Amino acid sequence: MSAPAEWVVLFRHGHSEWNLSDRFTGWTDIPLTEVGLAEAAAAGRRLAQAGFAFDEVHGSVLQRTRQTVEALLAAMGTPEVPLFTTWRLNERHYGALQGMHKQEIFATWGEAASRRWWRGYYEPPPPLDQDDPRHPRFDPLYATLDPRDLPASESLRDCQRRTLPYWHEVLLPRLREGRRLLVVSHGNTLRGLVMHLDQLTPEAMERVEIPSGVPLVVRLAPDLSVAGHEWLTVPAV
Repeated sequence: MSAPAEWVVLFRHGHSEWNLSDRFTGWTDIPLTEVGLAEAAAAGRRLAQAGFAFDEVHGSVLQRTRQTVEALLAAMGTPEVPLFTTWRLNERHYGALQGMHKQEIFATWGEAASRRWWRGYYEPPPPLDQDDPRHPRFDPLYATLDPRDLPASESLRDCQRRTLPYWHEVLLPRLREGRRLLVVSHGNTLRGLVMHLDQLTPEAMERVEIPSGVPLVVRLAPDLSVAGHEWLTVPAV
């Protein structure tokens, strides 16, 4: 039997088109910018330089993670590493906020409520109406999912609850087998995962930031509990 893996690398996708215009993206399928592609490539070169290699990559179904993975693995010289995608690693669904600029959101709902929605743990933003064309039930990416699994809005807690089954049922068994994993996902999805791994309170979680384009190396003990973690510094692009 293989020894358990000693680490897993978490990575937030690079800069996207809606990051550029300061719009809430959520499940909207927006591509990377050239800056985002360069961030991913720079991270790939840094990971290779530090001696990392991967057996598998796991990411969301959204194209900004797929583009990130392709650019990162190409820069590592290992484009053949398999990518497994799942909606469970999608970004938090921002409900009615998706596609809106921050200033529009402040003007509509007020700054205090808006900040609670996007930084807090418990409270979701206003949901999408079931007939709203932005609702994921209209997106062919999710045609095979049970409609009851498709969110119209999510709090960070909601996002964490649909992400953690993938950690427990898919990623942990692979780590037990000694597979070297890279998880490429989104800011809030990774915040929820880090909260679970580090056993943080909701109050502490509100202060956690996951920067784009910087690998987070999570060191694992033999029982796969967290032994420590470090950000792998990447030169600016």
